[in-house]
Amino acid sequence: MRKYTTIRVPVEVKKRLQIIKGNKTWGDFLLEKYSDSQQLKGKEAFDELRRLLSKEDIEAIRESSKEFREKFALR
Repeated sequence: MRKYTTIRVPVEVKKRLQIIKGNKTWGDFLLEKYSDSQQLKGKEAFDELRRLLSKEDIEAIRESSKEFREKFALR
């Protein structure tokens, strides 16, 4: 049996979220929004790195990664 809890939010917030939630359970909906948020943060971090690194930096990282994968072996 699953345990449940109550999260208190203002009525207006619940109304707005309920519209986009649709037929999903609150648990599935909130986990989906959390996953979306994490993916967006990862994309933003990646985009920021692309802005900070030169093409030469990115190529050096790519080559280093390739070399590591070729030489990596579990002992």
